Formats: sequence, structure tokens, C-alpha cells
Amino acid sequence: TTERKGPNNTLNPSEDAPGSPWAIGSHDGGHTAVDPGLGTVEDFEWFVDEASKHGLEVALDLAFQCSPDHPWVREHPEWFRHRPDGSIRFAENPPKQYQDIYPINFETDDWKALWTELLNVTTFWVERGVRIFRVDNPHTKPFPFWEWLIRSVHATHPEVIFLAEAFTRPKRMAGLAKLGFTQSYSYFTWRNTKQELTDYFLELTSAPLADFMRPNLFANTPDILHEYLQEGGRPAFLARLTLAATLGPSYGIYSGFELIERTAAEPGSEEYLDSEKYQVKPRDWDAPGNIKGEIRRLNELRQEFPALQHNHELWFLPVQNDQLIAYIKSDPGGDP
Repeated sequence: TTERKGPNNTLNPSEDAPGSPWAIGSHDGGHTAVDPGLGTVEDFEWFVDEASKHGLEVALDLAFQCSPDHPWVREHPEWFRHRPDGSIRFAENPPKQYQDIYPINFETDDWKALWTELLNVTTFWVERGVRIFRVDNPHTKPFPFWEWLIRSVHATHPEVIFLAEAFTRPKRMAGLAKLGFTQSYSYFTWRNTKQELTDYFLELTSAPLADFMRPNLFANTPDILHEYLQEGGRPAFLARLTLAATLGPSYGIYSGFELIERTAAEPGSEEYLDSEKYQVKPRDWDAPGNIKGEIRRLNELRQEFPALQHNHELWFLPVQNDQLIAYIKSDPGGDP
């Protein structure tokens, strides 16, 4: 509850405001606890089991940072950076300030105990059925740590998928893939013209990058509502959905995409107004204008055609109109 944020990152939350889900931990527990409002760890295990009965996997966000109320703040203050006055430094990305989040200091002298505890957190959820982790900002943590953690998990559970949520320099993104991350975010969100898409996907599907990096194409994220979607409306959403679902073997959409949610926090911003980052947001998933049917059909086609399940054998076709793009994909066996 300390420094908890309200809707739209305001500083005066109501008593029932959930705060940011990335401000991990409270007086009820830390990274291995479940918010009492959602249930218990046993309820979570039931949820994972029920999802599997429907052919679904539960993915978990792996964010190694803490709220001011996290038990580690009291038990291991040496795991955090401190100001000269002894207070713990909160997260900053100028001009933004995140008073509700304490970054972990990976340069602590107690790094061995820290690494072990973070591995324990990961294996705790693996043992409860989680096989997919979206790793928050891995490029801001030491690469040797990730290589060790992923190797340690894969020693007993090689099927676990680690998705690197990293929008950073291309060499660092490639470095994360080389050290063990199964999938990676990409620059797809900002590649919108025909030439941008052609150049970028020829790079992604060609050696050497295609030999070790598996992109996951997100049409939007909790942090990114691109101008193309804000201004283009339903046609733009359908275009980006189709590109994401057919250009890459893995793609993602963030809640609200199905309903064409496209209101930015302010002009020129890629942040959502009334973002779920700071509030619980009920939705009518059957609201008029939704694109659930189109999403379902594209997913059916992805299951039907093996060529859409691979990151190789992509050819762009010559089309004179710069507003049209055409391409062919084949599976490794050569069938389109």
C-alpha cells in the first residue's frame, strides 16, 4: 500500500485501488504469494489445471522488483540501492518516477543469496504448472544471471519458455536470445510501412539472426498503443492482427485489442488512457464492433497450415502499390 498509484498513474488512489501489478509484494507476501483478492496458491493451481483442460497455458510475468512493502525490503535491505540518507532508491526513467517500485541491486555483495532466491521464485511457479514466463526488462539485469537461471530451470524442465520483454538495442536483444531466452519481443510494433516491414522481416528470417532468435510479434502491449492503431481504427487493428498472425510463428495482443480500444492518455503518447497498469478494468467482450471472430479464424488457420508455425521460408512478392504488401510462407518441407 505504500506509495501505491491510482488510475492513470495518479498519486491519490482510493482505498480499494489495486496499484500497479509490477509493484510486487505487500504485507501479505512477496513473489511467491497470491493477492488475497484473487484467491490462494491452491486456487492458482486449480486455475492452471482448468486452463490446460481447454488447451490453454497460463503464462506468468516474471518481474524482479519490489514494492516498498515487499518482505525482502525488511529482510534483505542489502539487495537494494540506498541514498546517502539511508532510504532506498525507487525506480526512475526520467522524467517518469516510480515511487511504488524498488529495483533490485544485482551488484550487491550478497549476490549469491539473491540469485538463489530468484531461482527459487521461478521454480516455485514451475512446480505449480507454469511453463511460460514473460520476463520483464531482462536487458536491465546482468546477462550472466539470466544464463545461469535459464540453464538451471531447463536442467529439470527443458520445456519452460522464457520470453524476453526487451525493447533495447538490437545487439542486446540478440545477446539475450543467444544466452537462452526462448522468444523475444521485437520492433514489429514500430514497423508499419511496406518497406519497413519488408526490410525488418527479411532480417528476422535470415541468417544469422534466424538461427538463434525467435520473435514474438505483439500488435500492442500494456505500454504501447501505436499511433497507427490510434488513428486507423478497426481497419488498422485488423491489418496489424493479420500481419502479426501470419508473419511470425508467435504473436500477441494485449487486453482490449479485441474491442478496438485506442484512446491514448494524451496527444502524442503511446500510453493507454485508463490503463490496466493501475486499475481493474471490466469489459464487455461481446461489445459491438469486436474482432473476436477474425482473431479466432486466424488462429484456426495458424493451426491448419504448418507454414505459419515457423520463422523461415518467407518471400515478399513485388506489388506496385506501396499500400499493399504480399508474401508467401512455406514450412521446412516446402509446402506453402
